[in-house]
Amino acid sequence: MSIQAELRAALFDAVEGHAALRGAINGVYFETPERASVPYALIGELAARDWGTKDARGREARLSVTIVEDAVRGARLVELVGEAEAAIEAMPREIGAWRVASLAFVRSAVLAAKGGERRAVVEYRVRVLEI
Repeated sequence: MSIQAELRAALFDAVEGHAALRGAINGVYFETPERASVPYALIGELAARDWGTKDARGREARLSVTIVEDAVRGARLVELVGEAEAAIEAMPREIGAWRVASLAFVRSAVLAAKGGERRAVVEYRVRVLEI
């Protein structure tokens, strides 16, 4: 399995396994579901670039989680963003054959409402080295 796939799977497990978030949302998905009620979480696509050293393979990637909520529940959306951040920060530090060298918050943003929904995105940068 590629490191991108392993990172997305680890992110999915971290979000789904975070008790406070799991109790507040209706599901975690890799793509927008046809029939899901808000709130729910979407695991973002992932692109990685080289972050290796002379003697070790490494990758740098951006991880993102989008929380989708009802447009009128802005305060709740902010709480869910905080829980998503906590879930990401609790990810394991060994993922398959890779060790996390750093995990850093990049940004979070609440996006404009569209079709009765409001979305917030949380993004982290992760750097990993092959074990």
